[in-house]
Amino acid sequence: MMQFDSHGLKGGLWRGRLTHPQGAPARITLILNGAVMAEGRMTADGEGASLVEIDLPHEVLSEGMQTLLLRADAGEAGAEAHPDAALLARMPLLAGRPLDEDLTAEITALRAELELVKRELRRFAANSRGG
Repeated sequence: MMQFDSHGLKGGLWRGRLTHPQGAPARITLILNGAVMAEGRMTADGEGASLVEIDLPHEVLSEGMQTLLLRADAGEAGAEAHPDAALLARMPLLAGRPLDEDLTAEITALRAELELVKRELRRFAANSRGG
């Protein structure tokens, strides 16, 4: 069974190490909404492992949340995504103004919940001292 250990995303390049005891896949693809957006490069890294690099194309960057999938399959370069491809990793990308609004709403909800917890804790402490 293949396993991908992500080394992260920097400068638009997603890197990681793929272990493949049964042999390297024919290709590594970056999938967004079911479409192949890019193909990765594999460099041998010892017995049964490869270093993987995949450039994120500008088309994957847009406002809101995008979930990128890294998949391995037996397809040829330039071919469509195979439905039986092995899922190696997921990378959520968050960008743009909707993100700011989502985070602001989340922080507001967390503050409200914290105030509720503080109020209940004070009430509990007052009842404990009094009784």
